[in-house]
Amino acid sequence: MTKMAVGLQLYTLRDALAADFEGTLRKVAAMGYEGVEFAGYGGMKAEQLRDLLQELNLKAIGSHIGLQLLEERLDEEIAYLQTIGAKYAICPWLPADARDAEAWKSHLVKFEEYGKRFREAGITFAYHNHDFEFEVEIDGQIVFEAMYERIDPQFLQVEMDIGWVQYSGKDPVAYIAKYAGRLPLLHLKDFRAGEKGQQIDTVELGRGDLPLLPIIEAASKASVEWLIVEQDVCANPPLEAVAESMQWMKNNYLK
Repeated sequence: MTKMAVGLQLYTLRDALAADFEGTLRKVAAMGYEGVEFAGYGGMKAEQLRDLLQELNLKAIGSHIGLQLLEERLDEEIAYLQTIGAKYAICPWLPADARDAEAWKSHLVKFEEYGKRFREAGITFAYHNHDFEFEVEIDGQIVFEAMYERIDPQFLQVEMDIGWVQYSGKDPVAYIAKYAGRLPLLHLKDFRAGEKGQQIDTVELGRGDLPLLPIIEAASKASVEWLIVEQDVCANPPLEAVAESMQWMKNNYLK
């Protein structure tokens, strides 16, 4: 099995980061995570964050950058990512009023434009899914698949959130294989299934219903670079939750 690095999407620790950004990063590094994916920078200057990451031996995987920032501050976001040494920029979310078929057609045009700009700067642009990309169609094709058919891979890569893929009723292993070679980032998210239509119940790795070991094996075959732990909502204290998920990775993958 090809070795993949293990990172953490820092959105999981949003409250702890808001209280103590630097201290929380130090705790993440101490857990054994190799890299972090940002969802904001805690007000730190890029040079300060770069130096802290180097001290902690944490790699900057990339950052989740919302639509408004992509539209209004693209140059600043590119400069920040370049300074901290991040390789990826990811659109993480679309607001509920911007998800119909016509809105998506506009988004895809803009995504290609953003992808070109990021590529010129040496950064790879990707999109991170939830469930709504499987609910809307463009010309008879679900958005998740239309997006990657209409935009050249050099301008848009896949950051697949495997928890949301399974939540949407899709086969996670098959979807990983489908996007092999275009899937550098995989969000490893576990959840417990409830009744149909119930909100996703994210849990620590190994506590939910996803076939994590087959998923990890499929990811390796698909040339995934980073397995990124993420838990949208934690029943337990989030720092404890991500520590438990990292321990599961050590016991089951990194052993």
